[in-house]
Amino acid sequence: MKPGPRTTIALYLYGILALAFLYLPLVSVGMASISQARYLTFPIRRYAFEWYGEALESDTVAGLLATSLKVAALVTLISVVLGFLGALAFARYQWRFRSLFQKLILLPIFFPQTVLGLALLMWINALDVIPDWRTAVLAHVVWVAPIATLIIAIRAYSFDPALEEAARDMGASTFTILKEVTIPLLMPGVVSAGLFAFLLSWGNFPLSLFTTGADSTLPEWLYARMVSGYSPLVPTVGVLSIAASVVLIMAAGLITLAVRWLRARQLARIDRQLAAQVTTGRPATAGPASPAADASFVPPAPAAACE
Repeated sequence: MKPGPRTTIALYLYGILALAFLYLPLVSVGMASISQARYLTFPIRRYAFEWYGEALESDTVAGLLATSLKVAALVTLISVVLGFLGALAFARYQWRFRSLFQKLILLPIFFPQTVLGLALLMWINALDVIPDWRTAVLAHVVWVAPIATLIIAIRAYSFDPALEEAARDMGASTFTILKEVTIPLLMPGVVSAGLFAFLLSWGNFPLSLFTTGADSTLPEWLYARMVSGYSPLVPTVGVLSIAASVVLIMAAGLITLAVRWLRARQLARIDRQLAAQVTTGRPATAGPASPAADASFVPPAPAAACE
């Protein structure tokens, strides 16, 4: 049923308002980053882009970015591996404690991050471990890995187990099935889980606040500078952080498209080879058949001997 003109206009207005509600705060942060005044006022009377140069040249900002990147990269790697294995465990196989395992692995998602961060800090102190960025990696994994598991499990529930059984019937080993069937089919979910894991760890503040110790991540520094010592450098670093996230998402999308294109070319080449085999009755990559190999070949009759 096609909506009427009034309904269409109302839907467009609703979409515009929703986008404005989501993105106007980011626009205000961008405007604050180019203001020369110490505090943000509207309208902006004096514009300056010097804060971007200062942010790019600051050793403090570089150290914060390095720490945040280390934490987010390690959290992404560990969460994707754990999420892949966990998703296969409760989405692809039937075993006795499968339902209990599913509930336990998803339980940390529902914990408030402040409570979870405080609990992890108390546990770390009980073990006499000095908190630093590595303990922050552990804390982030506890919260992010279940989310990655849930994302990959959605993809795992949708793919047919008969594909793996068919590959096994054709003689493929378990490793070959995992490499050629399971991982390619789950790759969209793995990529999505990796992006979510990186962005959730990159911008996480509550867990980092409790578990980084003497180290500091970018969200912690932004909060500290907002509370005391504010300058336009704070929104400038925020804008650069948002830009880095956008670049990461675009790069992941381009890599995904490139992988799909290469795989489509590979499948098309295999289809052409199979079609050639069906047409000629022999492998397409083989050279011209020799007379000895051709069953229909009849050798010529020997010439009459000369008298």
